[in-house]
Amino acid sequence: MNLALRHLAKVTAVTLVALLLAQGCAVNPATGGPNLVLMSENRELEIGEEEHEKIIASAQVVEDEDLNAYVQKIGERLAAASHRPDLEYTFTIIDSPEINAFALPGGYVYVNRGLLLYLNSEDQLAAVMAHEIGHVTARHAVQQQARGRLGNAAATVGGVVAAVATGSGYIGSELAQIGSIWAAAGASGFGREHELEADTLGSEYLAKAGYDPEAMIEVLTVLKNQEDFNVRVAQRQPSYHGLFTTHPRNDVRLQQAVANSGELEGSEIQESDPAVFRQEMDGLPYGETRAPSSDRNRYYQDLLSYTVVFPNEWQIQETPTTVTATAPDSVANINISVQRLQTYKEPRLFIRENLGITDLQQSESLSQYRLSGYTGIHQNEEGKQERVSVLYLGPRAFVLRGEVNGAEDPEEMDDLLLASMRTFRAIQMNERASASSLRIRYVQVANGFSWAALAARSPIQQYPEETLRLLNGYYPYGDPAPGEWIKILQ
Repeated sequence: MNLALRHLAKVTAVTLVALLLAQGCAVNPATGGPNLVLMSENRELEIGEEEHEKIIASAQVVEDEDLNAYVQKIGERLAAASHRPDLEYTFTIIDSPEINAFALPGGYVYVNRGLLLYLNSEDQLAAVMAHEIGHVTARHAVQQQARGRLGNAAATVGGVVAAVATGSGYIGSELAQIGSIWAAAGASGFGREHELEADTLGSEYLAKAGYDPEAMIEVLTVLKNQEDFNVRVAQRQPSYHGLFTTHPRNDVRLQQAVANSGELEGSEIQESDPAVFRQEMDGLPYGETRAPSSDRNRYYQDLLSYTVVFPNEWQIQETPTTVTATAPDSVANINISVQRLQTYKEPRLFIRENLGITDLQQSESLSQYRLSGYTGIHQNEEGKQERVSVLYLGPRAFVLRGEVNGAEDPEEMDDLLLASMRTFRAIQMNERASASSLRIRYVQVANGFSWAALAARSPIQQYPEETLRLLNGYYPYGDPAPGEWIKILQ
């Protein structure tokens, strides 16, 4: 009998997983092949928008209108040549020194400032963006999510059947929940096959948009040089998509894909003006930066060692121990105060006992940036809806109260309040230093140029020659010709 039940369990699990597979198979909009997905395109767009809002609320972005417009223009040119041109693409520059780029479902593409520093032409920048667009058009993130869900679904089915067979009552785990893993997945990469597919699609989009598809291999060379330097000299691991161990610079399939893209009918390389690229990149900060408090409304409280991002265009007023941010027309506000923890108690109990709030609704625990807390909604003494959060940082309890006062959509406003509160964190050590004064500057090479001589008078403290070579695409050897433009740091 037990044998029969085990056989039934296997048959049932296989059958149910097969049904999931049948339901989830669709046509890949980019390749035309089968596409295993468990999500509609509408839901994909919703996920992208939701996750994009989280990123914009918590990450620092580059506040350079001209540079952002330049990147957006390139991205739209590529997107128009893609297999999903009808998506509303958004291109964002993240103010991070890390050499990376990633994409979210639905047409959201992100390029780190740190990666821009090492690119040397508009074609190379377009190659990075085309690669990320390839991930979007092929729905790689959705495919990855589908495979994860199927694995969990199989485990759930097995758990249910096992409960029947063993009488344990255990019904298995639920399907994987969609959350902030999307950005992390994009930044860490999708495996060699999907990365190669993104390169192949990206090469096609480059050619159709009038860029040189060979730039895809150039970018890979730039990134592989970074890997070589990090591993050999700096003893750091590469960050870009984490793919270098499986995606070699001499990948024959990639080289063939690039060659085929260059032969596409109607493809014609349109020479980009290098002066335009230099103009947009000139002055770009190098290394770690800390934006002024006014940028994007990120507020720093140095005395109490915390930072938080308030919604854009909200006005900030502060005292030595409190800060209040107020929305335009005063339809909402957020106030942050602090209390010293005499004895530890759960944040939920702190709200009840220390704040006297006993009618908290829609409550949930908070866990962000290694901080614990609790949040919920209640009606304050004035009868207004108030979002209350408590977060513990060191020996202090920070109380964040967001009041809604006449907003047209109270629920939407509460979402905005909570998103802001979720950005609350401790100031990191590298943020305590003043912003880096080093910026990219372009100069022309004179006769008798030497990397060693340039490095000797460079303000770069560690590995100056290697860094200058990497910035200019001459690592580990090679010299520019007289008159050629190169990047230095000043």
